Amino acid sequence: MATLQELSGLYGDGDLINKISAAIIIKANDYLTNVGTATAAEKAWAAKAFLSPQTEADRVLKAVLAQNAGLSVAAIQGAADSAIQTNVNDAVQLFIDADSGA
Repeated sequence: MATLQELSGLYGDGDLINKISAAIIIKANDYLTNVGTATAAEKAWAAKAFLSPQTEADRVLKAVLAQNAGLSVAAIQGAADSAIQTNVNDAVQLFIDADSGA
């Protein structure tokens, strides 16, 4: 289990931030290419994510770290792309709901 100090140290992990950012763009693209099923809030978030993926990555990274606080730093840093994408997808939906007041 990562300590709080270790988790906060990951806020500046460039490789992890880049992976989160890429996963955000993939999720945003999913919303924009599924226009018929994406909600207005999801499409608005996707547009915002494309404009500033690093801003979104900053807050999503923190949510992903909180979701995985029970893992070691090595496990977090070594997570498979598919695991990161799943965690990002979950965090993004939480932020969309929070941003829209749901």
